Amino acid sequence: MAQHVLIKRVYDKQESSDGYRVLVDRLWPRGVKKDELQYDAWVKDLAPSPPLRKWFGHKPENWVHFRESYEDELREASQMERMRALVDEAGRKRMTLVYAAKDPDHNHALILAKELDRLY
Repeated sequence: MAQHVLIKRVYDKQESSDGYRVLVDRLWPRGVKKDELQYDAWVKDLAPSPPLRKWFGHKPENWVHFRESYEDELREASQMERMRALVDEAGRKRMTLVYAAKDPDHNHALILAKELDRLY
């Protein structure tokens, strides 16, 4: 199966191969000016809920429970609708989720990308 959804840190250089760029953090990334970040959509509501995000605290030891809880959030009907709408907005373009977290192996964009890829 082809991978349609990629992830990239918000601080990394934008490339034409990014396609449809989506900011997936609930909060604006630190140190980034709003007029400097190029993105096509900002989907705050697809980010983890504030209580879950705060509990996780980007601690790798909380990863497994965080992943399971966030997957549960994404399976709610309203979130499924948001994800389908996002895939529709992107059309046939590749989608790149941009996020600010420092850890490339333990962040919500990984989970969201996997869920969105299923909808392509």
